[in-house]
Amino acid sequence: MWRTSTRSGGEGDCVEVAAFAEAVGVRDSKDRQGPALSFAPAAWAGFVGATRSGLLDRP
Repeated sequence: MWRTSTRSGGEGDCVEVAAFAEAVGVRDSKDRQGPALSFAPAAWAGFVGATRSGLLDRP
């Protein structure tokens, strides 16, 4: 099931994420029928962790 972040402004300009058996999917909420990216669960967890820790913040 695809879900949108609770921090989304609700204006449709965000991404949606879905957990599948072997991958995590990410797609544009404005183009739900369009392409989606697929990540290994460990890679997605690493990205989320780096984002939460501020590692990816701009200087």
